[in-house]
Amino acid sequence: MDHVLTWMTFLPLLGAAVVLCLPSRSPRLIKRVAFAATLPTFALGVRLFAAFDRATTAYQYVDRVPWIASYAIDYFVGVDGISITMVLLTALLCPLCVLASFGIDKGVKGYFALFLMLETGMLGVFVALDFFLFYVFWEVMLLPMYFLIGVWGGPRREYAAIKFFLYTFAGSVLMLIAMLVLYFGATPHTFAIPELAPGGAAFDPRTQHLLWLALFVAFAIKIPAFPFHTWLPDAHVEAPTAISVILAGVLLKMGTYGILRINYGILPAATFDLAFWALAALGTFNIVYGALCALAQSDLKRLVAYSSISHMGYVMLGMAAFTPQGLNGAVLQMFNHGTITAMLFLLVGVIYDRAHHRDIAGFGGLAAPMPVYTAITGLAFFAAMGLPGLSAFISEVLVLLGSWRAHPRLTIVAASAIVLTAGYLLWTLQRVWLGRLDERYAGLPDVGAGELATLLPLAAIVLVLGVYPHAVLDLIGASLGHLNELVRAGAAAGPALR
Repeated sequence: MDHVLTWMTFLPLLGAAVVLCLPSRSPRLIKRVAFAATLPTFALGVRLFAAFDRATTAYQYVDRVPWIASYAIDYFVGVDGISITMVLLTALLCPLCVLASFGIDKGVKGYFALFLMLETGMLGVFVALDFFLFYVFWEVMLLPMYFLIGVWGGPRREYAAIKFFLYTFAGSVLMLIAMLVLYFGATPHTFAIPELAPGGAAFDPRTQHLLWLALFVAFAIKIPAFPFHTWLPDAHVEAPTAISVILAGVLLKMGTYGILRINYGILPAATFDLAFWALAALGTFNIVYGALCALAQSDLKRLVAYSSISHMGYVMLGMAAFTPQGLNGAVLQMFNHGTITAMLFLLVGVIYDRAHHRDIAGFGGLAAPMPVYTAITGLAFFAAMGLPGLSAFISEVLVLLGSWRAHPRLTIVAASAIVLTAGYLLWTLQRVWLGRLDERYAGLPDVGAGELATLLPLAAIVLVLGVYPHAVLDLIGASLGHLNELVRAGAAAGPALR
């Protein structure tokens, strides 16, 4: 499996180049080629999953060659148990999103070329082990997403795209400053993340804390954590369905992944000082705040967007526990949320394509004309509630078990918010799918074969991980255990400002 990560990362970019060479008058050919371009990356991801050594904490499938040698910048990629889950999630969702985009009929060539470029940027973030390379992929991902929202989005697409760009770019500036400080503080100067970790020892405690906060804000914008969350509902509402799936399924995870990879790995002492209480409190607030906002929504897509803010709070709470259960639950929740929220946005897209609106109060009784669609929606809603037997139940319970040992009071608040989650989801289910059928929608066709092709793989994963979570837990356990030891050792050895 030589250079497997390089092939996985850049094959979509090669596909984008092929798409750009195709004639614009052949939109069906463009769509098929774009879909085909995502399949080798998915196949390599399956192979990577099967061959991954689950017992080691070392980076695997490493490629490292000098890139800009005079500044010690390398093309340096590899995966451990934390990053492989995100690589697999990205490789899974991208083919499904291309299928879900087959209804695009404006600027077809540009849309699919940008989408494939976006896939390369997302994969590059998760495999990069050089901080400079990480930053390059982070920025590469920003531009395609800006245009995909701004050109192919809804009526307020320009506003949503600019807001997304400004928020994310502001975080990128903070990341760039912190990255340069870490580079010049290392002896010898390097951008290699494994060699920077733990790099905080070169700085006094106050500088470590400032670096940690700068990096945290950069990543918190992407999660998004309160109060940096306001770009998300606008971006989701205006983005095309497939782009909403990518936003919630992959891009939000880049924030928590960046905190684990950079903040936790490079600045362990500052992590223990600042994350233990601040991240736990912020995560709990996100859980409650996101659920309350979702409860107040009248737009179905905006409701799902706010539910993502709530569910990502569990990830932050688990990360702040510094217990094996909490960290394992947090990363498992990142994967589970990616699949469940992808189902939810795809389901919103199905009904929007038929009714051309998302007003919850404007529906009623859709279970009668659309029984299959209703059954899949019920599965996705119950999974989002954390119903036992479905994937999110395991990850949320692990988060609560792990956080109880560190933050019992916050855990009680977080666990109580599950009632709010059930409230807004069941209320929505009742208003849209149950009750008296609105006669305007009596003739709506049920979910089609193409739509089932995007939904059923995700439904299967939700069911399988609900009864066998070790498929993911076995991947992440060793690496997260090592990271937790690193943070605790750094906290014990380094000076702290408490």
